[in-house]
Amino acid sequence: MNLSRKWLGDYTAIDASPEEYAEKMTMSGSKVEMTHEPGAEFKKVVVGRVAEIERHPDSDHLWVCQVDVGADAPVQIVTGAQNVSQGDWVPVALHKSRLPGGKKIEKGKLRGLVSNGMLCSIAELALDTHDCPGAVEDGIYILDDENLTPGQDIQSVIGADDSIVEFEITNNRPDCLSVIGLARESAVTFGTELTIPTPSVKGGAGNIGEHLTVEIDDAALCPRYTARMVKNIKIEPAPKWMRQRLRAAGVRPINNIVDITNYVMLEYGQPMHAFDYACLDGGKIVVRTAKEGETIHTLDGTPRGLKTDMLVIADAVKPVGVAGVMGGENSEITEATTFAVFESANFNGTSIRKTAMALGMRTDASSRFEKGLDPENTRAAVDRACELVELLGAGEVFDGVIDVTAQPFVPRTLALEPAKINRLLGTEITTAFMVKTLTALGFTVDGETVTVPSWRSDIEHYSDLAEEVARFYGYNVIEPTMFGGAADGGYTARQALERHVGYLIRGMGYSEIYTYSFISPSAYDKIALGSDSPLRQSTVILNPLGEDTSIMRTTSLPSMLDTLARNQSYRNKSVRLYEMAKVYRPTSEQLPDERLVLTLGAYGDVDFFALKGAVEALFLQMRVEGIRFEADTTNPSYHPGRCAAVYAGETRIGTIGQVHPTVAGTYELGETFTAELDFPLLLDARAAEHTYTPVPKFPSVARDIAVVCDLGVTVAALTDVIRRGGGKLLREVALFDIYTGAQVPQGKKSVAFSLKLRADDTTLTDEQADKAVADILALLDKELGAVIR
Repeated sequence: MNLSRKWLGDYTAIDASPEEYAEKMTMSGSKVEMTHEPGAEFKKVVVGRVAEIERHPDSDHLWVCQVDVGADAPVQIVTGAQNVSQGDWVPVALHKSRLPGGKKIEKGKLRGLVSNGMLCSIAELALDTHDCPGAVEDGIYILDDENLTPGQDIQSVIGADDSIVEFEITNNRPDCLSVIGLARESAVTFGTELTIPTPSVKGGAGNIGEHLTVEIDDAALCPRYTARMVKNIKIEPAPKWMRQRLRAAGVRPINNIVDITNYVMLEYGQPMHAFDYACLDGGKIVVRTAKEGETIHTLDGTPRGLKTDMLVIADAVKPVGVAGVMGGENSEITEATTFAVFESANFNGTSIRKTAMALGMRTDASSRFEKGLDPENTRAAVDRACELVELLGAGEVFDGVIDVTAQPFVPRTLALEPAKINRLLGTEITTAFMVKTLTALGFTVDGETVTVPSWRSDIEHYSDLAEEVARFYGYNVIEPTMFGGAADGGYTARQALERHVGYLIRGMGYSEIYTYSFISPSAYDKIALGSDSPLRQSTVILNPLGEDTSIMRTTSLPSMLDTLARNQSYRNKSVRLYEMAKVYRPTSEQLPDERLVLTLGAYGDVDFFALKGAVEALFLQMRVEGIRFEADTTNPSYHPGRCAAVYAGETRIGTIGQVHPTVAGTYELGETFTAELDFPLLLDARAAEHTYTPVPKFPSVARDIAVVCDLGVTVAALTDVIRRGGGKLLREVALFDIYTGAQVPQGKKSVAFSLKLRADDTTLTDEQADKAVADILALLDKELGAVIR
């Protein structure tokens, strides 16, 4: 929306420079894209009067003019234009002047005679014949204004003494697509008085009801339609002041009737249209949807096929306009028009937008209607148009107005809650300021009730009222505050732990990966899952990208092996990876059980015990208690002799081991080791708090024991019995040797442990230490048949 500051001055007096005006309007919510001062392109271009004119003595087409430009003596200017006469008022570019486009003029000689400047055409002033009707296009612009003064700056004559402000209007503020709407915003921003005169129409040309009727067939698509009539139309150029204002807004002047409708659209934000009454069959206007097969030639001369969901303005027989988009060629205002109907209506924005898109016709009118216009604005706009008709002497206005309201407007009301608004904004704005601001914007405040004006359909909630208050209070003066409650930032305890676990694993040399949660059904065959395995019961994707991504994974192992295999193909010799992978286990409910699984995978410079050590270090840092490993020979994806189930207490939380050589071969991998740990179960197994253990005050006692037991007895079982047998005195137990061979019976093995014993309240004696060791050996013999070697 281009706003003329001179036009704005009709409604409110703003004493501010272009820069200050742009800054304050932007800060109050009306974003200024740029400002433009047309006069800045002119320098030393003035009004002159041709005092004398004579032929150039050495040319049959040049004229020597003595031009009065308000100086002590006339200046001599030589011109080749043939339309200049003595006494003409003309625009003069003096010596060292500048014209639009950066063109510089200096004095010079033409056929030996000095020319102290140049007489200007309309093109040299960046104008055309629409701006200056009757002007000679290839000659000098002859000024026909009254009260001109020699030496007067040309800017004031051609309307260049203005400041044009280009606003970016958001879709929710169609009221600001008008001079009045922006004047309202400007008045509140600068604290000035807003004056919007009520249009005054004399009428007297007859009764409109005797000539025209209006019907609305679809109230949802056309809530309101207002019309007035004018007779004895005189088609001629609009006055210069109107042409200049239209030009400042970026609209090309056409003639007085068309210019009046455009002027009202820009001033009130209400698109209008004028029909030639003689072209309306039956003296009737019907607002309806198009009939099957109907067509219309629009004003641009293009035939348009209409669909049955498109709203049209029709007479008793045919469409005469596409509602809210463009009028029809069959009712166009022409030089022969004597009776005209002015239309000012309110249409459904969605319907207009769909019609404009379907027809490929985006017009100024449709761009406004599609945003949702003020239904209460139609009467004021049509009255203003008729007022201008009388002011310009363009015709005689009939008495009466046809104003059909098919869907009455019901104003919205909201509660004024100052405390709630301040709490939302983090401010202490007074109620008086809120009431003053809302009232100035056109809201009606009655106690604690706010009635929203018809032109502000975007106001639906108390937060919208808060925004209105805040933008005029000043966003730049509101002190920043932290928004309390649910908006407090930070990680949840689980998120924080996930990040901590990531730090720990990366610190042990593992790199994080992310893989897709959907896999191919063949992945289960590659990891050797049996046909009866519950892990094969996957959730099927209804719209898969392809067969390879058609199900949701129930195990993260195929994804890890795929990534390891890809690294192997890139000839990465040693790789350690981990992923916080989600798996999806079907349930009786509609949605699967979505679990987070911590998956580790490695090959190269790693073995089973290196991976087990990393897992144990992780458990230690996570404070997971009661960890034990039990051999697992039943998992088909793992080597039967190098796989362990991981328990926390009595809860199985995962699996660790070497991938079965056959499975690894399927992925073209060598020795590969992986671990799958159920992350939620890990969280459940954590100790509640960190436990502080003070530095020991008393020395420890070291003992080594070696026991002989069956080959099938695991070190984990031996360690568990030793811990229970040693009781509170046993502080550490560590395996340091396993031996089979000479001096050990067939089917047996020797396992040696280093023990550390200590009491908290006294120094252990040899007798106390020996008794603790004896208790351990007795329990080993009793439960596992392990005897001292």
